[in-house]
Amino acid sequence: MHMTAIDDFTAADLPAGGFGDHDPEETAEWSESLDQLIDARGTERAGFIMRSLLERAGSRRIGLPLATTTDYVNTIPAGDEPAYPGDEETERRYRAWMRWNAAVMVHRAQHPEIGVGGHISTYAGAATLYEVGFNHFFRGKEHPGGGDQVFFQGHASPGMYARAFLEGRLTEEDLDGFRQEKSKAGHALPSYPHPRLMPAFWEFPTVSMGIGPMNAIYQAQSNRYLYNRGIKDTSDQHVWAFLGDGEMDEPESRGLLQLAAQEKLDNLTFVVNCNLQRLDGPVRGNGKIMQELEAFFNGAGWNVIKVVWGREWDALLAQDQDGHLVELMNATPDGDYQTFKAESGGFVREHFFGKTPQTKDLAADLSDDDIWNLKRGGHDYRKVYAAYKAATESKGKPTVILVKTVKGYGLGARFEGRNATHQMKKLTLEDLKAFRDHLRIPVTDGQLEADPYRPPYYHPGMDAPEIKYLTKRRRELGGSVPARRGGHGEIKLPDPKAYDVALRGSGKQQAATTMAFVRLLKDLMRDKEFGRRVVPIVPDESRTFGMDAFFPTAKIYNPGGQNYLSVDRDLVLAYKESPVGQLIHPGINEAGAVAAFTAAGTAYATHGEPLVPVYVFYSMFGFQRTGDSFWAAADQMTRGFVIGATAGRTTLTGEGLQHADGHSPLLAATNPAVVIYDPAYGYEIAHILRAGLERMYGGSHPDPNVMYYLTVYNEPIVQPAEPGGLDVDGVLRGIYKLKSGAGGGAKTQLLASGVAVPWALEAQQILAEDWKVSADVWSVTSWTELRRDGLAAERDAFLDPGAQPRTPFIAQQLAGAEGPVIAVSDYMAQVPDQVRQFVPNRFATLGADGFGFSDTRAAARRFFKIDSHSIVVRALQLLAEEGKVPAGAAAEAFRRYRLDDVNAGASGNAGGDA
Repeated sequence: MHMTAIDDFTAADLPAGGFGDHDPEETAEWSESLDQLIDARGTERAGFIMRSLLERAGSRRIGLPLATTTDYVNTIPAGDEPAYPGDEETERRYRAWMRWNAAVMVHRAQHPEIGVGGHISTYAGAATLYEVGFNHFFRGKEHPGGGDQVFFQGHASPGMYARAFLEGRLTEEDLDGFRQEKSKAGHALPSYPHPRLMPAFWEFPTVSMGIGPMNAIYQAQSNRYLYNRGIKDTSDQHVWAFLGDGEMDEPESRGLLQLAAQEKLDNLTFVVNCNLQRLDGPVRGNGKIMQELEAFFNGAGWNVIKVVWGREWDALLAQDQDGHLVELMNATPDGDYQTFKAESGGFVREHFFGKTPQTKDLAADLSDDDIWNLKRGGHDYRKVYAAYKAATESKGKPTVILVKTVKGYGLGARFEGRNATHQMKKLTLEDLKAFRDHLRIPVTDGQLEADPYRPPYYHPGMDAPEIKYLTKRRRELGGSVPARRGGHGEIKLPDPKAYDVALRGSGKQQAATTMAFVRLLKDLMRDKEFGRRVVPIVPDESRTFGMDAFFPTAKIYNPGGQNYLSVDRDLVLAYKESPVGQLIHPGINEAGAVAAFTAAGTAYATHGEPLVPVYVFYSMFGFQRTGDSFWAAADQMTRGFVIGATAGRTTLTGEGLQHADGHSPLLAATNPAVVIYDPAYGYEIAHILRAGLERMYGGSHPDPNVMYYLTVYNEPIVQPAEPGGLDVDGVLRGIYKLKSGAGGGAKTQLLASGVAVPWALEAQQILAEDWKVSADVWSVTSWTELRRDGLAAERDAFLDPGAQPRTPFIAQQLAGAEGPVIAVSDYMAQVPDQVRQFVPNRFATLGADGFGFSDTRAAARRFFKIDSHSIVVRALQLLAEEGKVPAGAAAEAFRRYRLDDVNAGASGNAGGDA
């Protein structure tokens, strides 16, 4: 499409006759024929005829552009709009009060003594979009169908607080606690939709842009999953996601649209607030974002509804018989539309309508005020209601509603449509007066002038007819929205026997910890009562992790079933899809997998039905790739297990740099809701999983809203049975003594985690046999949990200086342990270094720092100096410095074991799949 700037645009830029039509009469006859066909035979038959004609045109070599967009007008014609079911004037009055209170709340938070910020303009422009939903569509938790899930646009949160204030859910003192969560504790509101910070109010965190759209898609999928598997009837629940047009540039916003179309999620509606602006400027100054999104969503298989113009345009469009106005609308770029809303009616007359004689004549009888009052569709109740109604009645497809609005609508000339409006947090006295007048708020000049930083909120009282109308509508729709409930139905945890497979070890067979975990998971899923609540989630690596055994029994969830002849149907572990499948398989799609994990892991609150998601992924592609999504999952108080399989920097052998994970535990440690373990053996995994389930759903832990992150490896070893007298408390808290050193001589302590524990045991034997050094080996199941415990002990001592300080758990465990400590893992040195400050002994770390590479495990471990002989040499160095072994022992060992030769490494084997 040809786009020009305002000053360069002329009538010559428009095609003659509208779209280059040289025979409008013939065109009209064809259009009339199509109308008659639709009227007589219906849309399905008309669609078939149109597809047949297009195919015929193609066979006759007629070059046709793919029609992915429609004219820049409303999808639903004025004549097809349903009657508005509410009292528009009443709804407008309290919508004005909400807009005033939302702006005043943010403005008061900018008092010079506070200055915590906020966003005024997003809700000002989107208020109609929300109010039509609140008054007529959004169903609360008390609705017989179970209620809807609404993902609110993050920057519009002041509007939700303002509505809750009118409903009586929040007080003025609460509004004055906006963004002051500690200093106004008890009367505090978080900046954005943060369930963790306001757990009875918000359900879905959305302000990390792009995560809301994909989480909404997978929430809609999760609703269907619950229904298809017979866990809960969600057939009358709808998912709404309110998004910004600038937000749609995030890859996550568009990258998962195909799932919603493939699974025919007609229980999902996106509402894209197209105010044509992102945070700093226009979304598409030279283009048209609504048209771009229409094409994109059409191509993805969605139902698209555009709400472009308000009712004031209807008469003009009806008079536009030759299409000149529509063509002008089509040709005008978004940058110009933004400018028009920042200017005046006279400016619009000259620079828009004045582009062609025909459109100039159309507007001739309109005053400048009339032209200025030609509203965008997103500010018209009737237009928005028609779109919402059509969306909820559409079947077989998800729907996106593209709604044109003005950012900062009604806030005055300094705000409306300005590039800087997103960052503007307060109003001048003149702004306040103008905004008050625009909204007709019964606040006097004197009240505003008394303290311009603290203009009054407005509430007419709960007995006012408008408030009675408002609350009645919410009662009829099932109660207030948003609202979150933490209660859930009872969940019976697995029988202790379900853990036996991991506790008894692998006998004479070798099995990697990944396989030990998968075998345990399979038995947990077999548990008669608990098993159906497990939701395994794997992004196209099931066979890599040995989880193809789940295919024929648990099956892969697909609401459409499996309508093809599987190529591996004769195999025992054949691929099998089913509407009642338990395994969620999002494909090569870690972002979608975390979204599915979040939806399942919050079903206890969203639906009152606990699910236990178990997301198994390539370790490197977990927190590194989707850390922001895990942060949102933590905000939403997701519960479940995330399993970083094929973990470690040297264990994956041939995969190379981008697959070699040496740092994920550090990335995960930045998330306070993630409990991190690096287990060495299957029996450790069993105790950790059992403790995790008890914490999440046992009912006694003060903080059940956590995600357990376990790193597991693909290197096969003989999995030992649980030793007698195992220190289970040590396993769960982070460290226990695995094997004491033999004999006398110098003492040292070897701390190792995960796949490094066997190297430490090798080093223990070498030290005893070659150097007469007695080394104790400790299995560190969690460096991070030990660090968190140590920091907590220090903080307790800091806050209660008169009390006897608590000894960190790791120091308690190592009490009396002699000699220097050597800490090692298959991660970079920073991972074991997390505990250095809490260990009283001399401390040295061996780590796999730097980039990974492709090689054998033994060679890689020798290169990074983390293998058994490296542990021996480092221990001898520290012991020599303490005078416990001869001064030259370390140098002699270095030469004897050829520590500088990567081909001399011997720690590890070549088994296991990559």
